[in-house]
Amino acid sequence: MKKILYQLAAAITFFTRIPLWRVIDIPVEHYARIICFWPLTGWITGVITAAAWLGFSTLFPPMLAIILSFVVRLLLTGGFHEDGLGDFFDGFGGGKTKTDVLRIMKDSQVGSYALIGMIVYYLLLVNTLIAIPKSMLFAVILVADPSSKLLTALMMNFLPYARTESESKSKTLYDKLTVGRIILASIFGLLPMILLLDKQLWFSLLFPGCLVLFLFFYVRKRIGGYTGDICGATALLCELGFYLSVCLITRNF
Repeated sequence: MKKILYQLAAAITFFTRIPLWRVIDIPVEHYARIICFWPLTGWITGVITAAAWLGFSTLFPPMLAIILSFVVRLLLTGGFHEDGLGDFFDGFGGGKTKTDVLRIMKDSQVGSYALIGMIVYYLLLVNTLIAIPKSMLFAVILVADPSSKLLTALMMNFLPYARTESESKSKTLYDKLTVGRIILASIFGLLPMILLLDKQLWFSLLFPGCLVLFLFFYVRKRIGGYTGDICGATALLCELGFYLSVCLITRNF
């Protein structure tokens, strides 16, 4: 049980800016086993983002409330996944070979592909969320975060790491999930959707599911595996895909 608590604390410390390391001395070996708890950290970021939206929506117009709530999430995570999405756009947009892609993604400079890609991403995100009925937006935000992280964790589990451990930005290679840990991660990722959304909206997971399959085969073909940047990008793209699906379903059914 102590090991599980260490791994959960390591996941929260790694994926958010919550400073648990100040009160818990987490042995470094537990960071390799945090992927199982990644969807659970989505409960934290999802609840805080949704609560921020709820508070801001009482004070500001819809677009501003959505923007401010995601600024809160950026502060909570340190832009961890957004950094990966920008590097993903730069690396796969500008790189032709595996070596090029990996080199560009590791470069700290922001290129034109990242700049344009992030602008388009946030335009889609904000406008999609505005189009979702306000009455269900709190639940949708809370559901999208952990479910997108679950899909990404499953993709990671069936791909090799594309770099060596010494080349990793975090200097951590994650252990593969056992069957039991896949089930646990799935519970963390899917339980909010089961509890909070109508069954009709469960179909919203189909599009991000197809998207993660596409990214699985795409990155395997281009560079042979995943990197941390690809994981962050996949989580955000799947989240956006979920919002787009909810928007489509609620506007047409």
